[in-house]
Amino acid sequence: MSHSHHDCADHHGLEGQSKLESFLFSCELSSKVPFYTFQGDEEEDLEHFLELRTICLGEGAKEESNVVEVTAMNHQGKTSSVPIANLHLSCLPMVSLGDFELKAPVTIRLKAGTGPVTVSGLHLIVSQVEDLSDEDDDDDDEDDEEISPIKPAKKKQTQ
Repeated sequence: MSHSHHDCADHHGLEGQSKLESFLFSCELSSKVPFYTFQGDEEEDLEHFLELRTICLGEGAKEESNVVEVTAMNHQGKTSSVPIANLHLSCLPMVSLGDFELKAPVTIRLKAGTGPVTVSGLHLIVSQVEDLSDEDDDDDDEDDEEISPIKPAKKKQTQ
């Protein structure tokens, strides 16, 4: 599943116009696989974000506390680990995080419990989009139609 947005520069503090693509993300943590590290591609012009939405216990979970923590960079560039959920089969089998967004790399760890715990959300990829409008000012109307991928995004913003 993929969804694209345009002109999202303000969302991630990027200069100029950028393109945002989102893909479904999911991983399962357990005593056998207690952590997952989310990495982005090494391409310089792309930024990768992980937007966590839900964390839930899976089939076969025991009556125990399952603590999930994330490790990522803070605003000072230092690694920080924070517990984000404490799930229990009888009272809190699932938690919704809303739009909990972290910049890659991010490690998700099952700090306590045996799981299984499923973590789901979106993998967001932000890329710079070249501004073609300045280069095409002297061209005729036919060239404006070649820029059509940008036009639908502008229509969506005015709604």
